[in-house]
Amino acid sequence: MNTVDAVVGQRIRARRMALGLSQADLGKAVGVRFQQVQKYESGANRVSASRLWAIAEVLDVHVSHFFEGIEAPEAGNAGAGDQPVDKLVFLKDRDAVEMVEIYTSLPLQQKRAVLAFVRTMAVNTRAADEKVPG
Repeated sequence: MNTVDAVVGQRIRARRMALGLSQADLGKAVGVRFQQVQKYESGANRVSASRLWAIAEVLDVHVSHFFEGIEAPEAGNAGAGDQPVDKLVFLKDRDAVEMVEIYTSLPLQQKRAVLAFVRTMAVNTRAADEKVPG
């Protein structure tokens, strides 16, 4: 399975679920059975360009939505078999998504306080990890 196919499928699934659509609903709207939507979402089957365009229209996003955050492997580290990197992989974590949703609803002052707190936690965690022998 190709990383890009899997990421596109995950993005389709996330957006479909955010809109409260079933796989059958999406499939019917774009002319495929729900089993095909399952295969797209799992990355087992690639989505053709025309089908992805139709899916984007039904899900009310620009087709580029499915590719945002996908980057080439870092320069110098890329081998022949290296796959692109999903910089938005954290969106698979339900807690992370909830945290982002809550964060975006906060007033600016509270956002800054939360961000400062999380940064402090991250610095402290990294420092503690570096001190652990082993």
